[in-house]
Amino acid sequence: MIAALLANERIRAARAHIERSDEATLARQAALSAIPAPTGAEAARGARVTEMFGEIGLQDVHVDEVGNVRGWYINRGAQQAAPLHDACVILSAHLDTVFGPELDVSVARRGPRLEGPGIADNARGLAALVALGEALTRARVATARPILFAATVGEEGSGDLRGVRHLLGPSDRPAVRPSAFIALDGAGIERIVHRALGARRYRITYTGPGGHSWAAFGVANPASAVGRAVAALADHPTNAVPRTTDAVVRLGGGTSLNSIPQTAWFEVDLRSEDPRSLQRIDETLQAVVADARDEENRHRLPGTAPLTMEIQRVGDRPSGLTPRSHPLVQTAVAATRAVGHEHQLACASTDANFPIALGVPAVALGAGGRAGDAHLPTEWYENDKGALGIVRALLVTAAMAEARAA
Repeated sequence: MIAALLANERIRAARAHIERSDEATLARQAALSAIPAPTGAEAARGARVTEMFGEIGLQDVHVDEVGNVRGWYINRGAQQAAPLHDACVILSAHLDTVFGPELDVSVARRGPRLEGPGIADNARGLAALVALGEALTRARVATARPILFAATVGEEGSGDLRGVRHLLGPSDRPAVRPSAFIALDGAGIERIVHRALGARRYRITYTGPGGHSWAAFGVANPASAVGRAVAALADHPTNAVPRTTDAVVRLGGGTSLNSIPQTAWFEVDLRSEDPRSLQRIDETLQAVVADARDEENRHRLPGTAPLTMEIQRVGDRPSGLTPRSHPLVQTAVAATRAVGHEHQLACASTDANFPIALGVPAVALGAGGRAGDAHLPTEWYENDKGALGIVRALLVTAAMAEARAA
């Protein structure tokens, strides 16, 4: 299949366009990265992507109800038209970053590096998405299946895959029925994410009577309960195979230096490659936080009010996999080899999680180049073989869309 695509005149023209436009793609990447896009506040970046989708010639470009930017590539030649949503291919990249509105996201160029928060994750994916749409339209590649280009909101952290959940809809009433889903996420040319890393996020809040740190000492202390729970989680053994983790990521509470807090809380991120292991670590968490509450209540002064506890699930990313034997994964492997690299099959949490959970074949691919310091203000990107990463995505997309000779 890949050999036939490499010989296809239109695909060759699309590849040539990607390679010629390498600097323009890099400029788009820097421009998009410099537009703040915290999770839940992606509108400004989405507006610019909407303009870009229109400029490159995608059809029916619009922003949907939750903020996803959508545009269609349709060039079916003489084939009889079918409903757009039936068996399309979705090519996506997420708009949001992990950084808050207070952070300066401007981009600096230092030699071969672009430096700035979010420059790779996911300004690179967005720039590659635009480059692919432009290459297909300029080369007039004929495909049996339409391709939906989607820049999604809410992929990171608290977004909990909000954009892709809306894009696909529930399993019994799907909004779009894709035959394949390809996410462009970050840099790289070798990784093929075909296993969805499941994650559950919780916020645990303890509430007590509070009071003066001297006069009320001995009442049940929410901060102490947090400490007990966090220490127990830190000491709890986790699996290496399948890899399972329980990371405490944030905590807080209290009002002053000389007051026992009335509330204290912490947030925890549970992850596993295996759904059953994720459920087991979830059950462990429930037991640990209840034990911490009960232990703190046992230590309180007689006659004082006990602690109460609230457990709030703030994120739930499903796990699963697209089997390595599936044509989508095998096509991605062949495309990686076709651009001169060996593949690495991987597990990660991306927009591909949700389609995989619905039974839709899905992978996530890097969009070329090298990057580092992801999710840090010092994030950087180097455009080493950047165009080849986009060519790899072109080959996978064209194969799944059943590109044919004009």
